[in-house]
Amino acid sequence: MAGPWEQMEHHGLMRASDADRERAASALEAGYQQGLLGPAELRARTRQVRASRTYAELTAATAVLASRLPPADPAVRRITPKVVAGSACAVVLPPAIVAAFLTYYGGFIILCLVACAGLVVSGNLMAPPRSGPFS
Repeated sequence: MAGPWEQMEHHGLMRASDADRERAASALEAGYQQGLLGPAELRARTRQVRASRTYAELTAATAVLASRLPPADPAVRRITPKVVAGSACAVVLPPAIVAAFLTYYGGFIILCLVACAGLVVSGNLMAPPRSGPFS
């Protein structure tokens, strides 16, 4: 969370206005509400912001906001590259395996089926005639 006072870091010795200090205090309060700061740290940094005179002091007091990430909310599922890769794998992998199986073994399976059907058909046609009362 960056404030307008951080845009002027190279002018660190410039004096900060009351409005700048208010924006910095608001940014600290927002960081506290997001869980980036504890209550004691919020009080200490707010005092530091109120006492600051220059942009460099404001930047130092609010630098903690840029260096910390908000805590993970267990109710919110984060979409990470692993989640995306796993989802894509679950969608793409089964058809790819079936296609690879049929490509490699498909011709062999069809050949076996045709050969079996041919044996059955030709075996019945070439079998010696039965002799007996029910033939």
